[in-house]
Amino acid sequence: MNELSPLPQAAFDREAAAYLLRRLQFGVRPDEIDRALAEGLPATTDRLLSVQPETDAFVRAEAALRQTAHAASSIAGLKAWWLYRMLHSANPLREKLTLMWHNHFATSHAKVNNVSQMAVQNDLFREHAWGDFHHLLHGVARDPAMLVWLDGNANRRRHPNENFAREVMELFALGLGNYTERDIQEAARAFTGWQLRDGAFWFNASQHDAAPKTIFGRTGRFEGNHVIDLCLEHPACPRFLAFKLLRQFVSDQPSTPLIDLVAASLARHKLHIRPVLFELVTSAAFFADEHRQALIKSPVDLVVGTLRTSATRVVLPAAAELLARLGQDLFEPPTVKGWDGGRQWIQTSTWILRWNFVTELVDGTGLGALREELWTDGRPQPDTWLLTYLGRAAPEVRAAVAAHWHAADELPAGRARRTLRFLWSLPEYQLA
Repeated sequence: MNELSPLPQAAFDREAAAYLLRRLQFGVRPDEIDRALAEGLPATTDRLLSVQPETDAFVRAEAALRQTAHAASSIAGLKAWWLYRMLHSANPLREKLTLMWHNHFATSHAKVNNVSQMAVQNDLFREHAWGDFHHLLHGVARDPAMLVWLDGNANRRRHPNENFAREVMELFALGLGNYTERDIQEAARAFTGWQLRDGAFWFNASQHDAAPKTIFGRTGRFEGNHVIDLCLEHPACPRFLAFKLLRQFVSDQPSTPLIDLVAASLARHKLHIRPVLFELVTSAAFFADEHRQALIKSPVDLVVGTLRTSATRVVLPAAAELLARLGQDLFEPPTVKGWDGGRQWIQTSTWILRWNFVTELVDGTGLGALREELWTDGRPQPDTWLLTYLGRAAPEVRAAVAAHWHAADELPAGRARRTLRFLWSLPEYQLA
């Protein structure tokens, strides 16, 4: 088998639909599951991988938040802007992929110190979210924030700076073991003169080393664009990207056969992300039992997913500050490697913060308030919540949730808060 086998139509039930949506967006609501079932798996995936029109209200609010951040040169304001997009955009998968590329090309405002440049880079990730990786990598190489982050202005003919050359091979396109130190040194020479002037990319010919270079065994008068193309043509590139996509959407530890299949799909589709993601998330492999609840939710997945599906009147600055305390400070990843993710998300201190987040949300303090529709839409709430928030749950978990719902004769709002506090505190809720 050298291709991903599609999931049989009959296997796309409510549980499968909820699982798909939890992986491709931030949380899932019952009405979204209803729509996915009505459309079917291919049509739902095609819709999520296509740009949907935004509401007029969203466009106005998003623009106002962005303008406020720019006017005040406030990175906190820019964080609030992006959180608003994650919470309210009609294109949740596009935002999720934007976050994935932000982590892949990890760039921090702590060094860039320019809100406009960080916003422009964020736009670049969104523009190419599921597009051609060739265009994305070339765009990143000329991106002003990246040039500041990896010291483009220090890369001069007489003293090549290896920072970008190293990261484009190790972290952006190939991975460790697929290049030599000599390749990095020669690539650094090719990127000499790639600098900034007046906040924009500038090729400073006077600082470019135009002499021949040898990279990956090929010799020529290479400059930066040639190096990018050589990396994109390298046989390690599809496999490197396959691993990244699988860690984002399938498993922290994807199997070698599955990596091989996705790498083959990337090579077949010439590194275009959309058709590869379509093949992956409509495949039987994606829905395999071992991949359900196989990912630990990142702080963004936990906080935004819970707020998007359950809360109203979200306090954006408070949510952004909580994400920072939980270890995922937007626009400020810790290193050039980004956030490690996986089990690193769950530490003793962050587990307490995750619990406090649940308590504050249920009590209506700090971050927002629960949507009344959670207990007034006429559905059998405990069963619906188990499906949307957990997916598969052991019989004892289902029994415990039901027991909390029926523990006392309260008004629906009180029963809902008590039950949701218990459900959201379960270890299973930390998994996607």
